[in-house]
Amino acid sequence: MNKVGFDNQLYLEKQSQNILKRIETFHNKLYLEFGGKLFDDLHASRVLPGFDPNIKTKLLLKLKDKAEIVFCISARDIEKNKIRADFGISYDNEVLRLVDKLRGLGLYVSSIVITLFKGQPSAEKFANMLKKRGENVYFHTYTKGYPSDVNTIVSDEGYGANPYIVTTKPLVVVTAPGPSSGKLATCMSQLYHEYKRGVQAGYAKFETFPVWNLPLKHPVNLAYEAATADLQDVNQLDPFYFETYGKLSINYNRDIEAFPVLKNILRKITGGAPYASPTDMGVNMVGFAITDDAVVREAASREIVRRYFHTECDYLKGNATEETWNRMQFLLSESDVQPQDVPCVAACRRLTEAKQIHAVAIELPSGEVVTGKQKDVFTASATALLNALKTLSNIQDNEDIIDEEVLQSIRSLRETISGLPGMALDMEDALMALAVTSVRVPQARQALEALKEISNAEAHASYMLSSKEEMAWKKLGVHITCEPKYFNQSLYNM
Repeated sequence: MNKVGFDNQLYLEKQSQNILKRIETFHNKLYLEFGGKLFDDLHASRVLPGFDPNIKTKLLLKLKDKAEIVFCISARDIEKNKIRADFGISYDNEVLRLVDKLRGLGLYVSSIVITLFKGQPSAEKFANMLKKRGENVYFHTYTKGYPSDVNTIVSDEGYGANPYIVTTKPLVVVTAPGPSSGKLATCMSQLYHEYKRGVQAGYAKFETFPVWNLPLKHPVNLAYEAATADLQDVNQLDPFYFETYGKLSINYNRDIEAFPVLKNILRKITGGAPYASPTDMGVNMVGFAITDDAVVREAASREIVRRYFHTECDYLKGNATEETWNRMQFLLSESDVQPQDVPCVAACRRLTEAKQIHAVAIELPSGEVVTGKQKDVFTASATALLNALKTLSNIQDNEDIIDEEVLQSIRSLRETISGLPGMALDMEDALMALAVTSVRVPQARQALEALKEISNAEAHASYMLSSKEEMAWKKLGVHITCEPKYFNQSLYNM
């Protein structure tokens, strides 16, 4: 989709203005819990066409002189080697990547907090590595008394048992590589220590989804539920907001359920109640920057279909529960679109049924759909990609853009390495062959230059791709989905 439905500049202005107001409200010291991703917020860019996936870092750069960043990572996630699915790297490595990227932009990352610590050896090893590199590292444990015993929570046995994190800026952004990383507890611990020191600091949440001023069943909000189906997040009307203001507002179940406890904790720490509802806690101007609701609805509906396919495949692989699978089926039924309504899905299914062969279909950003089928030489993904590059370069379908000698040389090398004769070349092999050929064949060079135009395309495969090919599509910026079917009956799939 080339349509735009979101104004980045308007969002940047409104969001930064509201953060500055919060800082002033809380005597020039605000702990801002950052939900979602700092970089590469691909979910937001998919459901809000035009949304800059790195807009949050641009906002921080706008507030650079006032802000510092504290990273939280759960010791449990380090121990489990939890992986960020969209990039395929572990949470601990993701922290390192993000710290480097933020510092490369000139932003100040002051500390790293390892939360939910219970002596996990892998967490200690990670901390030792960071300390030897000169980083400020803190350990926070489980909060004693949480969630019911507020008197213990807000005491030296509760939040006070965690070490105070030294901060120097008016705005402290508390972020993490993923959800359930202990951001809220870190913020509350800091507030407890700040008030003991006579600093009347405040707390707020940087929110993106759900969008509080969109309808409950708006596709953007349904897409958020689909993205968090494994967490069983459910969007709800915020009863506290309605009771206070007589207006409707959308929040999600965990924040609404936790609000009475959090309100009591904040009252105990600060001596007052700064917020009347969970919606009040959030700083979220996304809804005010939507410029074309129809475009956004279509994009968000497609995202629900993507999430549906991902969940179906994960369920077949044993990586998703039946509860999550059932939840996704329900959300799909609530959406404005079904899988067969997505052009690349329909085209892939037609080709597969007609030829009884595995296929991949790509809907280019222009709307044109290109297909590719499994061949002896290339996988369906590789064929579809080469056909798409030909289409983008106005090269005839029957014109070869890869030198046969180069192709056979790469194929021979793959067979030697794998020990599997007749092995079909995948996307990376095809691109390598195209790159080598481009040195002396103008058409190959032309096709290779068209690679950048494929970003943001939609694609669908008739079978579950290998992790290598799925990641290759993602690196190209293509939104790929798969039918929940294995390539063949073999138990081991490379």
